[in-house]
Amino acid sequence: MRLKNKVIIVTGSCTGIGKAIALRCVAEGASVVIHGLEKDLGEKVVEELEKGRAVLHIEDITNEGAPERLVALALTTFGKLDAVVNNAALVASSNLQTTDLAFLRRILEINTIAPFALIKAALPSLSKERGCVLNIGSVNAWSGEPNLFAYSISKGALMTMTRNLGDTLHRENGVRVNQVNPGWVLTETEILRKRAHGLADDWYKDIPSVYAPAGRILWPSEIAAAAVYWLADESGPISGQVVDLEQHPFIGRNPPKDASTIR
Repeated sequence: MRLKNKVIIVTGSCTGIGKAIALRCVAEGASVVIHGLEKDLGEKVVEELEKGRAVLHIEDITNEGAPERLVALALTTFGKLDAVVNNAALVASSNLQTTDLAFLRRILEINTIAPFALIKAALPSLSKERGCVLNIGSVNAWSGEPNLFAYSISKGALMTMTRNLGDTLHRENGVRVNQVNPGWVLTETEILRKRAHGLADDWYKDIPSVYAPAGRILWPSEIAAAAVYWLADESGPISGQVVDLEQHPFIGRNPPKDASTIR
């Protein structure tokens, strides 16, 4: 029970990586606030968990006051708040030509500004518990792919925020801030994105080895397993760190141009 008696907010936890993290947190002894946009899916997640160990909040994370409502729900339901997992994000394809200002602002609002707002809202409670923040980024934060232009910008900004606050909040408030950058993960959203690109639903079974040396891409549960370390006391005083979770070195690789349409 590596997270015994901890209370954790996991944004974007009705599906995908967020759901996997929430499930693993409860399995490790925590209570969680499930958050997302899909009420039916969120209710199913809560049903999967031990009774009394999860509460659901459905709301767009960018709404005015949403971060404060999430924190208040954690406090009124469980009495404290030990950690925040900023996982909610919008993954949308775009390049320089297809990215206008409104689109870029929307991506930044969800992927970068909302995590900042939640950290700020949660800070008094996290300081009291000497808790932590785990931001879920992306390996695209380092430079990104041509067709993930706006998304990559938002994750790069999130990574800089993690390093900055990982220093200042640790020194001033005793709150650790770290980030994991997942690589290519087989989530429900990724399956839908590839379907929209015209690929078959089983596209992930035949991926070029340049992207998947192991013969497959990552599973959400594997990201969740790594997340537990950063949320647990066993990570000690470590703060301001960013860890890439991919099966190959993302930086410096030059995959063939004809393979770029797969991702």
